[in-house]
Parts: sequence; structure tokens; C-alpha cells
Amino acid sequence: MIDVRRGADRYEGGDADAAEGAATGITTRHAFSFGPHYDPDNLRFGPVLACNEEILAPGAGFDEHPHSHTEIVTWVAEGELTHRDATGAATLVRPGDVQHLAAASGTRHVERNDGPGPLRFVQMWLAPAGPAGEPSYTLVRGIADSTPYAVPAAGAVLHVRRPGAGERISVPAAGQAYLHVVRGDLRLDGTAAGEDEELSPGDSARISGEPELELVAGSPSEVLIWEFP
Repeated sequence: MIDVRRGADRYEGGDADAAEGAATGITTRHAFSFGPHYDPDNLRFGPVLACNEEILAPGAGFDEHPHSHTEIVTWVAEGELTHRDATGAATLVRPGDVQHLAAASGTRHVERNDGPGPLRFVQMWLAPAGPAGEPSYTLVRGIADSTPYAVPAAGAVLHVRRPGAGERISVPAAGQAYLHVVRGDLRLDGTAAGEDEELSPGDSARISGEPELELVAGSPSEVLIWEFP
């Protein structure tokens, strides 16, 4: 089964959620039920609880706020993300870096755009399978194409793929996969129904029981693919 969700259909957040006249410089698009956008039929897919596209204007950001029992993985598409948290981490996250904050029993963090230009990033929240431990922070600088990043607490593995125009890449033959298009245009081939799916930036696909899928890039692309049992 393949369930394609279009970027244009995401729930709107950010400034739209602010009080009248309180411009925050934040634009958010939620793929899953989130905050005031409650949808009982769209709460999660496997361990994935959220996949938020965020755009922060220079000087904008999220002040210190708490998280618990969540594996938070962030991918920067443009700009630099200033991150500080209660584990003691204070970093700049740039395009190509994978940031992972394991909130565990509870932690707090700050996320800001302290740079001169816009910041665009994708943040994904995963539910851990077991009881919470101690919070931890990991930053992988410049992860190479197709290098897997495992989140054992959620039983999930992230693959960052950057196919060139005309290049084919395989979707992991896992029980389930979740993919999000960061940039470029791709075609999803090999579906059981025999119907190809065209994917554009912001689009996502929730895949179950499709072991022989391929993505074909129509232009230089970047796609995040999660696999889990």
C-alpha cells in the first residue's frame, strides 16, 4: 500500500497560530495531526509522530520549551539552525547535518535562526518503543549519501538520498517506509498497482508491503527515507 500526501495539503502552523498582530516569522507545515490540528485518522505512521516543514525568518525561533518521550531528528535544507538544550549541547546545524535529540525522560531546547538569511528545515518526531532513559544529543556532520542513521530507540533507520537527474534509487525493502521530498522531482516506480506516483518538494509517501519500489529523479533531488519493521 502507498499513501501519497501532498505538501499543499499539510496543516498550516507558525504565524497562523499566533495571536492577532503577533508576527513570529515562523511558517510551519505539519504532515500529521499536531497541536490545534487534531485529526484522529492522521496521528502517526509506524513510529513517526510528526514531520514538520519549518521556515524561520532571520531572528525568529522557538524559545526554550520542553520535550519528553520523543526522538527528534532534524534536517536543515537551507540556512543554519542555532540549537541549545539541557544536555549542554550548543551547536549550529547546517545543510547535510543530521541532528538527533533523544528527549527521553525530559529535556528542554531552543531553536533559532541567528543567521542573515532564511532558515528552512524538516523536523521529524519518532515515538520510542521502550521506557525513557536519560536525554542525549547527537550531531552527524555532512552525512554521506545513502549512509544510514539508526534511531534504535524507535526501531527506525534514516536514509538521506541525493539522486541526480535520471538516477534510480531503491526504496528500502522494509515492512514500512516513510519518505519526504526535500527538493527536486521524483517518480515512484514499481508499485503493486502498476501506477507510478509523481512526487514534488513537500510531498511524502507512507509505504507498507511494497518490497520492490524505486525512485527516479527527474531533477537533482534530496529525499529523506525512514525504514522500520
